[in-house]
Amino acid sequence: MAKLVGGQPGEVAIMNGLTVNLHLLLISFYRPTPTRHKILCESKAFPSDYYAFASQMRLHGYDPETSMIFVEPRKGEYTLRTEDILDKIEAEGESIAVVCFSGVQYYTGQFFDIPTITKAGHEKGCYVGWDLAHAAGNVELHLHDWEVDFACWCSYKYMNSSAGGLASIFIHEKHKNTDLPKLEGWWGHKYSTRFQMNNEHDPIPGAYHYRISNTPGLLCAPLKASLEIFNKTSMPEIKAKSKLLTAYLEMRIKNKYPKDPKHIADGTSTDWKHVHVDILTPADINRRGAQLSLSFSINITHVFEELEKRGVVCDERKPSVIRISPAPLYCSFEDVHRFMIYLDEALQAVANNLGR
Repeated sequence: MAKLVGGQPGEVAIMNGLTVNLHLLLISFYRPTPTRHKILCESKAFPSDYYAFASQMRLHGYDPETSMIFVEPRKGEYTLRTEDILDKIEAEGESIAVVCFSGVQYYTGQFFDIPTITKAGHEKGCYVGWDLAHAAGNVELHLHDWEVDFACWCSYKYMNSSAGGLASIFIHEKHKNTDLPKLEGWWGHKYSTRFQMNNEHDPIPGAYHYRISNTPGLLCAPLKASLEIFNKTSMPEIKAKSKLLTAYLEMRIKNKYPKDPKHIADGTSTDWKHVHVDILTPADINRRGAQLSLSFSINITHVFEELEKRGVVCDERKPSVIRISPAPLYCSFEDVHRFMIYLDEALQAVANNLGR
């Protein structure tokens, strides 16, 4: 697991679920003071992250309305500019306790510039953490070298362990022997003394210190199988194929369903026979992973249903976005070609039913 995210031995632990882990990490790294109590994140962060941030603030007696600050896309844009994130950190960094963004934004598929943002946060005295739910197993990560303070991720997206699969944390080794507050349990106790039962906690240094309970064996099995597959290749090889797959999909989409220069594709059009698509995900292949978020000019509920009928596994974000992810570990260029055929069939079926 550490290899996938660029961690060193002792910096990564497999445990719990993602939001549980985020809470455990915030207990250590979100230590608000009257002058430094804010958390900076992207607008439209995944709701569970927002809930975690807000509840931690309330736990410490702070109001999310004043303690949570966001960076939003510029007018007419879908994704965030790195310079806008850096400007926000520069302007408000003295009052920010934690900077915590998604590695890859779940809605747009944008891959943030983790090392640059992390460095900027540190220069202002902030802890910097990352939710890597859509990044782990998807993009190249070098968390140790980038000096990320903490990170957490799940294993049921690109790591194939099914919904509810085990999550993981990263704690940089520079925090290994610090007195950061944390919740403790017996699974973070050194194995050599764990069963002495003397009520004297003898913690394992590093990320393992954060383990609380015994890891469930049934959830370990699919993750072990997935990691064995990843171990047969490397993230540079996976990413190289991913770049080609998304570039091919992007080319096909733009050629078949070009962007309307006069209107944004926001799901409000009733012209079922002339569909336009905006690709929300950055065109720069180094600023995205395997996901392309497609925003359609028409409401996509019926389109999504038609795709499902044809065996396409994707998801919808109403009113207009379908997320397509040709995961390079098991998707092929033929799969992308077949998707384009099925998408055309789905749109034709919807037009025949609703566009008369």
